[in-house]
Amino acid sequence: MTEQLVEFFLLLLGTARDFIPIFMVLIGFHLFIIRKAINNPKKIFTGFIFVLLGIAVFLKGLEMALFPIGKLMATQLTTIEFLGINTLQKTISWQSYGWVYVFAASLGFAVALAEPSLLAIAAKAEQISGGTIRALGLRIAVGVGLGVGLALGAFRIITGTELYFYIISGFAIATLQSLFTPKFIIGIAFDSGTVTTTMITVPLVTALGAGLAQAIPGRNPVLDGFGLLAFASLYPIIAVLSYAQIAQWLNKRSLSSKP
Repeated sequence: MTEQLVEFFLLLLGTARDFIPIFMVLIGFHLFIIRKAINNPKKIFTGFIFVLLGIAVFLKGLEMALFPIGKLMATQLTTIEFLGINTLQKTISWQSYGWVYVFAASLGFAVALAEPSLLAIAAKAEQISGGTIRALGLRIAVGVGLGVGLALGAFRIITGTELYFYIISGFAIATLQSLFTPKFIIGIAFDSGTVTTTMITVPLVTALGAGLAQAIPGRNPVLDGFGLLAFASLYPIIAVLSYAQIAQWLNKRSLSSKP
């Protein structure tokens, strides 16, 4: 118990070291550039302490739970016993890892729906667009994009194909879609891609990639275990642009059907 408290205290000190420069910049600009007194300094200081404690507890929770679970799931889904493969078989086909793709896609979809940043941007997008963009529809589109992206990322790790092929082709598709998508959705689509790589998504995706690369024979965790976050950022953009194009097509169809 004492050892765990010491580890948490060291983690808290490390978190404070990382966040104190941010705090100093905010306070410094307020006092010396804007030159105004800080209202409720005790409240601000208390809030800063709560932020430090919350982030430290969150990081400790990742270390104790999410990282081990992600690696454990990747390992268990790729065992010879689970795959039902003969131990004498030298090579394993990528089709044998079907449950890995399903798990990656399901994880991506569920994580996207639970992402606080996406909740905020979806609500704001619906408010600004006057209801043209539905918050739930945007969240589902991002979830589908993230799920497809992680499934493709898992496929890349299993097959050992090059990362740049998926990234270049994905950006080419997104660029082409941008030419035929309503202009107001393009910025939202690209922002939706970035909010899928925040504090909830990153630990789970990183753990999945590292665990999968360790479990697949012939894969290097350093070379193959990373890159899933690129999929998590790119493919939600494609999904949101597709959602906007489908919504636009349905709207035109409904208008043309009216007498």
